[in-house]
Amino acid sequence: MIDFFQKLSFASPWWFLALALLPPLWFLRGKSGSPASITYSSLSILVSLGQKPRRAAGAFTFPLMMLALTCAIIALARPQQQNILSNSKSSGIDIALAIDTSLSMEIEDFALNNRRVQRITAAKATAEQFIKLRPNDRIGIIAFSGRPYVTSPITLEHDWLIDKLRELSPGLIREQGTAIGSAIAASATRLHDREAKSKVVILITDGSNNSGRLSPTDAAELAAKLGVKVYSVAIGTEGGRLQRRQSHPQQEFDTETLEKIAQLTGGEYYRVRDTEKLREAFASIDELEKTDIKQHNIISIKEYFPWCIGAALILAITTITIQALKPPPAP
Repeated sequence: MIDFFQKLSFASPWWFLALALLPPLWFLRGKSGSPASITYSSLSILVSLGQKPRRAAGAFTFPLMMLALTCAIIALARPQQQNILSNSKSSGIDIALAIDTSLSMEIEDFALNNRRVQRITAAKATAEQFIKLRPNDRIGIIAFSGRPYVTSPITLEHDWLIDKLRELSPGLIREQGTAIGSAIAASATRLHDREAKSKVVILITDGSNNSGRLSPTDAAELAAKLGVKVYSVAIGTEGGRLQRRQSHPQQEFDTETLEKIAQLTGGEYYRVRDTEKLREAFASIDELEKTDIKQHNIISIKEYFPWCIGAALILAITTITIQALKPPPAP
């Protein structure tokens, strides 16, 4: 019943202004008019000698008439319910998130909610928001370090996908290193057979390729042939690896290779040194890869004014019948 009244609307609500005329009619009920200029003798005193007239008819007919008028006014306002049936058709984008889970992603050189966090934590938090903003796209996760690992297939089950994203951590894969070429190839392969209008890999890494049998540029050329674009995101500060006293700090950022990957596939390259820049990178990708959604709304209207008209007619006929069978007493 509550749901019924929540969906109820009126096509011509201004007719309710006519309800303002009913209280004056009720107030004027039974009021005598102006006295006659000429009076005549009356035998009305003799009425009291006979059977008392029934005044119940007059007591019922006027309220019934008022109800009939109320129902008629409501009918004129056209009560109705509108049901909107939406038929959405989206030409979504299939996206593979290739996220580096090598041990260097443990370095705490990012900030989140005013506290220092690991690179992997900032990457997961930003990727999660990105997923939530794209409910119509199929997204999967490829974790990689020394080799790629399919954490989640391409799916629309985003709640399950986010749970899998949160489980990512450095050291998830036993083979250490950074196999960027293999990660791109694994992501592109899973996107190849899909029928989406656009296929995208978002590569998030803090290092240079030092594992795997396939070079990043060869993998990028393969992805381009399969119609897959790669957006490469280099994450981390220049001094991050030095803080962990790891060898060969100059290998941490291979800007030239990551730029070449994006260029070969028609994507973009982003260099992020803090959480804000990371969010901007994902926002830019979100803007560049828009999903086309066509929505058709079918509105069905259920009218209730015939019921109100029927009630008004029944009340009016009842009033007339009572008046005819039990007329009010003569004055």
